[in-house]
Amino acid sequence: MNETAAQPIDLLIEARWVVPVEPHGVVLENHAVAVQGDAIVGLLPTEEARAAYVPKQTVTLPAHALIPGLVNAHTHNPMTLLRGLADDLPLMTWLEEHIWPVEGKVMGPEFIRDGVELAIAEMLRGGTTCANENYFFPDTIAATYKHHGFRAVVGLPVIEFPSPWAKTRDEYFERALAVHDELRGSELLTTAFVPHAPYTVSDDSFERIRVLADQLDIPVHLHLHETQKEVDDAKRESGLRPFQRLQKLGLVNDRLIAVHMTAVTDAEIAACAEANVSVVHCPESNLKLASGFCPAEKFRQAGVNLAIGTDGCASNNDLDMFGEMRTAAQLAKAVAQKADAFDATFALRAATLNGAKAMGLGECIGSIEVGKQADLAAVRLDALESQPLYDIASQLVYATGRHQVSDVWIAGQRRLADREPVGMDIPDLLGRVRAWRERIAAI
Repeated sequence: MNETAAQPIDLLIEARWVVPVEPHGVVLENHAVAVQGDAIVGLLPTEEARAAYVPKQTVTLPAHALIPGLVNAHTHNPMTLLRGLADDLPLMTWLEEHIWPVEGKVMGPEFIRDGVELAIAEMLRGGTTCANENYFFPDTIAATYKHHGFRAVVGLPVIEFPSPWAKTRDEYFERALAVHDELRGSELLTTAFVPHAPYTVSDDSFERIRVLADQLDIPVHLHLHETQKEVDDAKRESGLRPFQRLQKLGLVNDRLIAVHMTAVTDAEIAACAEANVSVVHCPESNLKLASGFCPAEKFRQAGVNLAIGTDGCASNNDLDMFGEMRTAAQLAKAVAQKADAFDATFALRAATLNGAKAMGLGECIGSIEVGKQADLAAVRLDALESQPLYDIASQLVYATGRHQVSDVWIAGQRRLADREPVGMDIPDLLGRVRAWRERIAAI
């Protein structure tokens, strides 16, 4: 006779399917995830879970796949307020003649707060639970994410020209270190240095970042080889490709999060693998800006940790990680000219666990495993658009829209309930967004 008492827990989520991501390619039918506090304490068949636990709350999802919360590995989330402002333009025209001038006139704590809040609502409704943030005013960004219980890596910006955030190189570093110190011990927020790109950051700044990143044990997240023009210009001016320059400066290592990487050589791909660099693929932004094609399958085959990001809403124009997974998988097949390249199970892994690993959070989130944080997304699969169901991973990547996400938990707290963001005043938010639209359109 089994005399083991049932264990009290906070939450039991019973799902038709659980896709843990690790082990790779596994789909568990009629399983439940047990949550105590902020962590997963059990993953087992539903009937066994009912006998093993006494939950304060049970959520039953009879037509859903429960997946790890999606990890958006490259964002500029305040830029949700610039969505659709300057479309169909080349990258540098878009940046220099439109985005940077507007940012210079509106950037400040209120703009940052409202843009991030809009992004949080959008991300929750798309099953995203963690963002790798790259923008100015990281103090306001952090406060906004903290207020809404959203997980993020807060970027500490470094760039060589003045901005409303900092006027000099020393001020960028001073303010970066102050934000990092303020976030020490935060439950949901960590930091990374975000030097914008090799063409906007000096060797002196990169050397300082390398030393500080080592001391603070944080990643370095930057745009790299986004276009062929970037590479050609650097080669003409310095004799070095940007990647070679970063190698020379000691930044090509396991802290580096290299975003875009469209114009790369086989030798550079091999160097990324050898140094344990993480690469973030932003296929829709690259397509929209005609930046080039990241050879994603070559990176995957080389063993590089490959993650997925949306980029900012000014260049994508959404934060839809389901759409990004699909585009990443399909584009990789076309670039590699192999139909079996970048398969659905890998696409889901790139959008979850690989993103977490890139951000230094692989032991914490990105898969549904006992001991990890309970960052989870429930995706409803009983709509006619999702039928019939042969392969859950394929359905999630190739036939599922973000509108099918019903519920989201971050660190065990429900943040989306039946498509409604919890604790957010959406009418008030939309009113503030409309006010920003009027102000920005008048510039």
